[in-house]
Amino acid sequence: MSSSIDYSTYSLEELKQARATLNEVEHPERAHELEERIAQFASPENPPTAPTADVLRKGKVSFHGKASEFFSIWIVNLLLTIVTLGIYSAWAKVRTNRYFYGNTEIDGHRFSYLAHPLQILKGRIIAVCLFASYFILSALNPIAGAVMVLALMLFTPFMIVLGQRFSMRMTGYRNVRFKFNGGFGDAFVVFVVLPFVSLFTMYLMLPWALKKIDEYLVDKSAFGDSRFRTKLSTGSYYLASFGAVGIVAAVFIIGVSIMGFGFTSVMQTLETGAPMAMLAFFAMYIIAFAISSSFYTALIRNHIYANSEIPDVARFDSNVGVMPLVWLRSTNVIAIVLSLGFAIPWAKIRSARFFANATEVTVLSGIDSVTSVNTGSVGATAEEAATLFDVDVALG
Repeated sequence: MSSSIDYSTYSLEELKQARATLNEVEHPERAHELEERIAQFASPENPPTAPTADVLRKGKVSFHGKASEFFSIWIVNLLLTIVTLGIYSAWAKVRTNRYFYGNTEIDGHRFSYLAHPLQILKGRIIAVCLFASYFILSALNPIAGAVMVLALMLFTPFMIVLGQRFSMRMTGYRNVRFKFNGGFGDAFVVFVVLPFVSLFTMYLMLPWALKKIDEYLVDKSAFGDSRFRTKLSTGSYYLASFGAVGIVAAVFIIGVSIMGFGFTSVMQTLETGAPMAMLAFFAMYIIAFAISSSFYTALIRNHIYANSEIPDVARFDSNVGVMPLVWLRSTNVIAIVLSLGFAIPWAKIRSARFFANATEVTVLSGIDSVTSVNTGSVGATAEEAATLFDVDVALG
């Protein structure tokens, strides 16, 4: 049954329509294949598979936030946080998240952030106590401090899992909450064991470890009673990783060539610390980091979205471009520096709108059958501890 058309995904009605419109004289092989597939639908040994969900709508994510609106929220949050010695930061986080969630829209429905400030405050108090204990212990006894660092590293999967559970539990859409089902054992493997093992491979295994982390975060997430599903490619992670490393090398090689330095002169410059040369190397580092990190983020984000779905509920796509992302990040940093930080609200709104415009969602008919599930009570302590100790598990 040789044919250039793949009929394996066709429904019975589509097969019948294709057979009715096909010229069997010109394409006898296709006609024969269609007749066999139509017959298989009626065969008791080969019952038809369950029909897939129909596509209802398809469109980009919309972000309605405005820099002028968010600036008023941001400046009040900043001033009250300073005046209250950080206590108001819990309320500031809730106000900020509610603004960004509430202005993000998919298919005519907006997200909601459901956490309360006191939940965040309790978590931050405990997280600050943990950090203070680590700081004091390190100052009094460096060995005990090192032991605590090791303990915190082993504790990291626990913080990540509980932090993800809290973040997802506090996110709602269409009156349905999200959920995270990840376990501590799997988290320990993907966040501790795999990165540690990659050390012994000169980090050659790291891209694969990063893929396993992203798969874990997506596959263990759910929208109500409907779980996310993803199938990521190891090759895409190696392409993104080696590409980022290659960009860094290319920037420094081109930069050094333009400066007219040889290897010996570069080493002498680094040893003597010549101001202008050091400034040039710092500029090369900034350029290399901006381009390589944007390259990696764009490729991996696009890959994750294109290969993730909520079966029968939604499919996703992302078209983030590398150079547009470089321009976004570079101009944001320049604006923040030149404005002494007052452009932060503008940069955040601009970034949210950029990623929203680059994201497309296909809504399937199963969206109306999603029901909420009881996820229990989840505290904010782990999320705040993860934030305080700079544990970031953001996707793409």
